[in-house]
Amino acid sequence: MSHTRLAGAVLFVCTLPVFAQQKPASATPIQQAEASIDPEKIRAHVKFLSDDLLEGRYPGLRGGSLAAAYIATQFALDGLKPAGDNGTYYQNIDFVGMKAQPGTTTMLFAPNSGTPTPLAYGDDFTVSNQTLTPTADIDAPIVFVGYGVTAPEFKWDDYAGVDVKGKVILCIVGDPPSDDPNFFGGKAMTYYGRWTYKFEQAARMGAVGALIIHRTDLASYGWDVVKNSNTSEKTYLRDDKNARLQAASWIQLEAAVKLFNAAGLDLNQEFAAAGKPGFKAVELPVHLKAHVESTVRQFQSPNVVGMVPAAKLSGPDQAMLYTAHYDHLGVKSGMPGDNIYNGAADNGTGVGMLLELARAWATIKEPLPHSVIFSAVTAEEQGLLGSQYLGQNPPIPASQIALDINYDMILPLGIPQEANVNGAQRTSFYPAVERTAKAFHLALVPDPRPEAGSYYRSDHFSLSRVGIPAFSVDAGRLYEGHDRAWGEAKFQAFEDNDYHNFTDNYRPEWDFSGLALYCRFGMDLGWQVIHEKTPITWNKGDEFEPARLASK
Repeated sequence: MSHTRLAGAVLFVCTLPVFAQQKPASATPIQQAEASIDPEKIRAHVKFLSDDLLEGRYPGLRGGSLAAAYIATQFALDGLKPAGDNGTYYQNIDFVGMKAQPGTTTMLFAPNSGTPTPLAYGDDFTVSNQTLTPTADIDAPIVFVGYGVTAPEFKWDDYAGVDVKGKVILCIVGDPPSDDPNFFGGKAMTYYGRWTYKFEQAARMGAVGALIIHRTDLASYGWDVVKNSNTSEKTYLRDDKNARLQAASWIQLEAAVKLFNAAGLDLNQEFAAAGKPGFKAVELPVHLKAHVESTVRQFQSPNVVGMVPAAKLSGPDQAMLYTAHYDHLGVKSGMPGDNIYNGAADNGTGVGMLLELARAWATIKEPLPHSVIFSAVTAEEQGLLGSQYLGQNPPIPASQIALDINYDMILPLGIPQEANVNGAQRTSFYPAVERTAKAFHLALVPDPRPEAGSYYRSDHFSLSRVGIPAFSVDAGRLYEGHDRAWGEAKFQAFEDNDYHNFTDNYRPEWDFSGLALYCRFGMDLGWQVIHEKTPITWNKGDEFEPARLASK
């Protein structure tokens, strides 16, 4: 790991948090800007963004457009330079929404001999047609490919020796089992374990469909999450040129049992074999017969992008990027009572912090050596699509963005004593993160659920994929005036009752002081980034290092 160097003694002083300074009158420009960060301004943004007026901020609908206009207006009021299309704050993105119709979408397992097994939409399977056509009809053999992984660095290829072109693959969610952190991350999930990878790899291999077998312990969430997330509209980038599946499906574990039984195989034995080196894919004597009928909705939804530009560049920019997604889940039509997914914590909080960071940065009168960019991205809830587009179409070349810090769903529970910066340790900037966290009296804690693959589930991941060093600032569980059990109970209650639910509403009793602290922490890090003399890199051998090298 290479070490980050601070740019002189003055910059070292600037890494100390504002509240640690004894003489405010002599505060540096960054300290003055940090001191201006106001938790009540963050509160005001969260309260507005989660109001019923914004109808859950769904991309391409009225509420999402209102949220984007509000964010762009705040950027303009703060004096940020537009960094979107044609001199605007909007980076307009073309999307296509696909919603399988439950009454006419069908799926069954048809063995070469024997009685077909029909499946119930929603209860046994979910499906989306990624090819963006109104109908898709499939009658193709099913090939069990274990975990559906091709990972040369681990000498693992579940597709070795089998041709799946024109066929349907069947695979297990998650990574091949491992206790070795150097082999598929040990207990921590790698991207190979994510469902997005399974679908992407199946399409790259020429399959027409993919069936992911759900198991709660491997997915880290129950079938209800799969059902709720995949029976509503699924959104895709219209102009994405990557290969796509006619049927991107999940199936219940019980449905998978029936499928293996129809093939004369035992599910438990096949799962065990799939987790061992040397596994060989097998074509089952069963076809998938499916008819996928979808409503197709074409629409636009923007990322909102503003920047504080460098005063005068002497070479390539090495910009600081801050991101947060502003979209949420919209409204559930036809439901009586409260049917609005207001998304106050997810992610009104992150956007409120992004807006307050933008305002604070814009107050700095000292010329900046490098640019600072702010992007509120859309369609995160649809699969990180807005940030994917941002990574593929950045306002400046990706090679000239030194670091991205993302904020996503931080509960306003008071002054935190911890921070989770999962992913920062993969970069050369981590020593600076450690020093700054210590100065802010924040203990850095590991990802509490590494098996869930959280690094691959928020917008910083999209920037990582194009090589930009990136991580999110997330909360720990220890708060001033409370023990750890209190914090853990608060987070568990939110996850059990409010996450992606109609009850994620603004609450007047929320304490936004901790969000202000995390803003100051992120601002301090950004100040160090734009004064860095040594380019920030991924650690040697990291999975994102090749993308960074390729972007140069």
